[in-house]
Amino acid sequence: MKKVITMLNGTVHVDGAELYYEICGQGPALLMISGAGGDAGYYSESARILENSFTVISYDRRGNSRSTGRRDTKTSMREQARDAKALIDELAGGRALVFGNSGGAIIGLELTAAFPASVQGLIAHEPPILGVLPDGDPDRGFFAEILAVAEQHGVMAAGARFVQSVRGEGTYPWPTDVHERFLGNVTHLFTNEFAAFGDYTPDWGALGAAGVPIVMAAGSEDRGCNYFLPSIIIAEQLGLPWAEFPGYHLPFMERPREFAAALRAVATQMFSNAETVAPLWRGSAALT
Repeated sequence: MKKVITMLNGTVHVDGAELYYEICGQGPALLMISGAGGDAGYYSESARILENSFTVISYDRRGNSRSTGRRDTKTSMREQARDAKALIDELAGGRALVFGNSGGAIIGLELTAAFPASVQGLIAHEPPILGVLPDGDPDRGFFAEILAVAEQHGVMAAGARFVQSVRGEGTYPWPTDVHERFLGNVTHLFTNEFAAFGDYTPDWGALGAAGVPIVMAAGSEDRGCNYFLPSIIIAEQLGLPWAEFPGYHLPFMERPREFAAALRAVATQMFSNAETVAPLWRGSAALT
């Protein structure tokens, strides 16, 4: 019989915010960072699938959903990285594998560049760092275009335009509670977060010197999208491995089982190459 593992939740205090987190599982710590909307619930179903191999930690980023934070203050990627580090320090003993999707992948890259000792390995899935696209590529102006829509027509119009730009969105349902919280985060996204994501440029030198295993990744259904290509460009720039995951931009929402299987394989290899085989995987913690 499969052992039932309880999903726990709580908060971690950081500068200016209380960060809501969810944690479940056993094994090496795996911090999962969300992008736009910043909600731990994006990963809830995948966490349940991974819980027999990893201790999965997800959280609502500051100012989003169940976390507090200054909603009248613009964020920075360094602040977001400090938040992620605080969770790793509090919940993972100071070091964890990290998965980040979209804006969460940007945060993962900044975390690795700024605090490499906290990161056992990073899987960066579809970071929309459009500044790495070739000069003259019209998609480099995407973030500015969305912010212009927000200024001229309001944040909900910007949110609709943003969602329409993501291939596959609208073809599968979101959990009702996650969707409701996302709608409550739209103003914060376009007022305080969006510009920082759009302006981000990787610290190539710090990433190259970090000594941390990094795998860039993107979804098989997103080939050619403006948020797909940066993963390849960054991998080529830094000489990093690249992996194709199943599905669209948010595979954990669309195909959680396929996504979790792909993530399990990459994260297991990353951990076992960097450290030793986890005792759990040797069978010393038999499930009953």
